[in-house]
Amino acid sequence: MTLTPLSAISPIDGRYHKVTADLGAYFSEYALIKYRVLVEIEYFIALYNYPLPQLEGFDKNLTEKLRDIYNNFTEDDAQSIKDIEKVTNHDVKAVEYFIKQKFDDLNLQDHKEFIHFGLTSQDINNTAIPYSFKLALDEVYYPAIDELVNLLNKYVGEWNNIPMLAHTHGQPASPTRLGKEIQVFVERLEKQLVLLKQVPSSAKFGGATGNFNAHNVAYGNINWTDFGNNFVNNILGLSRSQYTTQIEHYDNFAAQCDALKRINNILIDLDRDMWTYISMNYFKQQIKAGEIGSSAMPHKVNPIDFENSEGNLGIANAIFEHLAAKLPISRLQRDLTDSTVLRNIGVPVAHTLIAIKSTVKGLGKLLLNEPAINAHLEANWAVVAEAIQTILRREAYPNPYEALKELTRTNTQVNAQTIAKFVDTLDVSDGVKEEIKKITPSNYTGV
Repeated sequence: MTLTPLSAISPIDGRYHKVTADLGAYFSEYALIKYRVLVEIEYFIALYNYPLPQLEGFDKNLTEKLRDIYNNFTEDDAQSIKDIEKVTNHDVKAVEYFIKQKFDDLNLQDHKEFIHFGLTSQDINNTAIPYSFKLALDEVYYPAIDELVNLLNKYVGEWNNIPMLAHTHGQPASPTRLGKEIQVFVERLEKQLVLLKQVPSSAKFGGATGNFNAHNVAYGNINWTDFGNNFVNNILGLSRSQYTTQIEHYDNFAAQCDALKRINNILIDLDRDMWTYISMNYFKQQIKAGEIGSSAMPHKVNPIDFENSEGNLGIANAIFEHLAAKLPISRLQRDLTDSTVLRNIGVPVAHTLIAIKSTVKGLGKLLLNEPAINAHLEANWAVVAEAIQTILRREAYPNPYEALKELTRTNTQVNAQTIAKFVDTLDVSDGVKEEIKKITPSNYTGV
């Protein structure tokens, strides 16, 4: 069966293909091969720019032609590498052979043996993957999450002065402002995004077991540590781990996964709150002609975008959790378990992207229902008891908490009239009584 959105096993490549298609440029098999080629080419360029003695005479005018090998990399190129891999049974060696063929086309046969010089496959994989991961975050993830944060900030401004009944333990509590409650999520997201951006995109580059053994035995007069740091840090824009085995130890990669998971947890919290506000009728949702909310109940407009987001965030976090827990663990100088696991990094990013776009879509449908919010406030005058008893404490009134508890902790309705009657019985000055009577559920919202 031909792979199409209808035949794909994963909904990432099926139902949600349009949402996640941009990630193919960073996490597909094609992308992995392309970025391996990029690292190999840039490494060769770095060698002759150093210069390595045998490459001192290399024509630097060919630099852009070399970079064209990855800049103009096509799916046909990727397929030719896969065809070579069928023979070599080694993916990175197939990349090396492909580049050697390109060198033949450029009449660079004399320099072919400096392709992949002194390297092991993980010097390529552990630079290519963090490189593509960093690009995906910068070019797809951050713009998507920024769009969500910007929309929340817009609502903070629009709803800043909308009083709203708060709920703690699911029960009516001291009133708040809707804009402020949205601001809680903005602050949380912004702070965690700062932490995520502070985690270095670490890469391993140091030969078979991390010591530049082959490099050093061939050219002992070269400071290969400085060379590797310059190549990874300055040319690739990553952060070279100084002491490694054959593989990157993935501690910072795990930290990135943990940071993404924390951000996703905040989004789950947001999704559930917005879902609840909709169920409380604080928001209505824009209706699109032709859409159906339920196959059986014609009246329904379900908060499906927030539900869709929550579900995808859960899947993403489960995989981020596994990546963070598994990747830093390897047997001695390496085993192969990291390789197959690391190939899945695009999966949680894709589910995260689906979720972010679903949340943005859900937020964009919201229609504020102020009458419902105000009615809920008016029906819960008992929440001003906190304000009254605090003023009475200030006035040294005896047992103010107990007095308000007696008034409000009942099964009878507490309203503006019962509060006013209670205030009239208090042994305080008329000025204090007037001060208390000005307090309502709508204006008792703090700072």
